[in-house]
Amino acid sequence: MKRLLFLCACLISVFTKGQTVKIAAAADLRYAMDEIVNVYHEDNPHANIEVIYGSSGNAFTQILNGAPYDVYFSADKMYPEKLKDAGLTLTEPKLYAIGRIVIWSSQLDVSNGLNVLKEPKIRIATANPDHAPYGQRSVEYLKYAGVYGQVEKQIIYGENISQAAQFCLTGNADVGLLALSIVLSPNMQSQGKYFLIPANAHKPLEQAYVVLKHAAGNNQAFAFVEYVAGTEARAIFEKYGFTLPKQE
Repeated sequence: MKRLLFLCACLISVFTKGQTVKIAAAADLRYAMDEIVNVYHEDNPHANIEVIYGSSGNAFTQILNGAPYDVYFSADKMYPEKLKDAGLTLTEPKLYAIGRIVIWSSQLDVSNGLNVLKEPKIRIATANPDHAPYGQRSVEYLKYAGVYGQVEKQIIYGENISQAAQFCLTGNADVGLLALSIVLSPNMQSQGKYFLIPANAHKPLEQAYVVLKHAAGNNQAFAFVEYVAGTEARAIFEKYGFTLPKQE
């Protein structure tokens, strides 16, 4: 059995060696995905995984316009589903995580949640709801809480949720509606505190990935997404605060 497993590993290495996998990934995945890629490299030293982070909506538009990505990890399953409908995928969209939103600040007390957003002239950072799922859900939360009209003019929109976090870290915003996965990163954990927004206060952030048509013949792309669905990668997602979907 050990010899068989060794031979299988060797065959996978032969068929995937030298292949580059170009991934478009939602900005909330920056730290979790970087860690997953690093661990994957330990067992696959010849793998060349390139990850470009940004808003899911912008990546979706780029793919529609022919951007040469092999795999797309979106913060909203809607975008992979639309790519499937457009005939641009090799696989069905697969749910890999459910994201959570927090109120985070390095300056203010967020322990009472929504109350901190009601302070006068407070600057609130989040992602642009026009193309970033975390921004869309943040606006949904503010409307659900009945304060959107009160704070609308005080919101500073980042291009994606990672940039919104930077606004908070640099003092350009007083508080942020951010991804839990971002604030659990090493460089933010010690900088401030967060309040977890109730999951029922907005539509769920069901995040899905899909292998794109550009990956035809790219065995490394399929090997990587198979790893992402496995135990090690799921543990990393959980470490960064994602809720895990049930395994099929």
